[in-house]
Amino acid sequence: MSSSSRVAPPGVDLHPGTPPILLADPAGDPPGWAAEHRDTLRAIVTEHGAVLIRGLGLRDPAQTTAVFHHLATDLMTEKEAFASRRTYPGGVYSSSTWPANQQMCMHHELSYTLQFPSLLLFACLRAPTTGGATGLADAPAILDALPPELVDRFTREGWLLTRTYNHEIGAPYTEAFGTEDRAAIEHYCRANAIAFQWQPDGTLRTRQHRSAIVRHPITGRRSWFNQIAFLNQWTIDPEIRDYLIDVYGADALPFNTHYGNGDPISADVIHLLNKTYDAHTAREPWQAGDLMLVDNIRTAHNRDPYHGPRDMLVALADPVRLADCSPTVDVSTR
Repeated sequence: MSSSSRVAPPGVDLHPGTPPILLADPAGDPPGWAAEHRDTLRAIVTEHGAVLIRGLGLRDPAQTTAVFHHLATDLMTEKEAFASRRTYPGGVYSSSTWPANQQMCMHHELSYTLQFPSLLLFACLRAPTTGGATGLADAPAILDALPPELVDRFTREGWLLTRTYNHEIGAPYTEAFGTEDRAAIEHYCRANAIAFQWQPDGTLRTRQHRSAIVRHPITGRRSWFNQIAFLNQWTIDPEIRDYLIDVYGADALPFNTHYGNGDPISADVIHLLNKTYDAHTAREPWQAGDLMLVDNIRTAHNRDPYHGPRDMLVALADPVRLADCSPTVDVSTR
């Protein structure tokens, strides 16, 4: 996150190396406090890319859902998920199922879709004993830090995401698309520029071409906005990658990314992307009751490994269309 030189809004403590932190005093009414301070919080997110609210004392899904609804205009239903989540009433989810001992790498939520959330809301009902922070990275800063020739290539070509949905790794297609009806899935894919192919064993393979760089629809700032590194084979633990290749084959991994023309992305490039993310990551350990708002276009996020129980609620909010974010390439199923 950027450490802004501008004057911080009243009540916001800008610690170097952490997102802005606002200390709340909800007087026993977190939903009412959220409704009263909605405009201020949204302004801070626009200015800084995220804000952490401490002191709300969020403890249960019903109360948290009410807070989410006061802060967001519209909550989205997730489509094309890559990992399973528990679903709660009111458009709220658990955090993605991901091994506690593994790093979840930097990404922008649903950046491979044609409509994605502009705002993410995270609530910590129970903090882990150690680790488990949600790291944040400023996407315009990432773009500026990457080698110009690499940025130029991704600007011209975009990126490709290939997926093989199965019932062993990640979300199965029935969960990702919210239906078992193959005709409905095929209709969704055609409407969203996703090439698809059903395999003899019943698995589904998809391929989609997306822009790697977008402009923020409010600020106009260019951002490195994608999941090129996160969903690439070279980010997977080597032992797990070797196992997946042995079981499924190099062309049928659960997910992989490529240059927009279909060329493979080298391990060196993926390591550079992850190293650049690491150099621009800010984190603040979660405390029980915390709430965080994140601009999903401006700010990438990850999740650190952790020990102990970690109970998080998430909402994907205020969808925007890729077409409204000045993509550098046309979407296609190439």
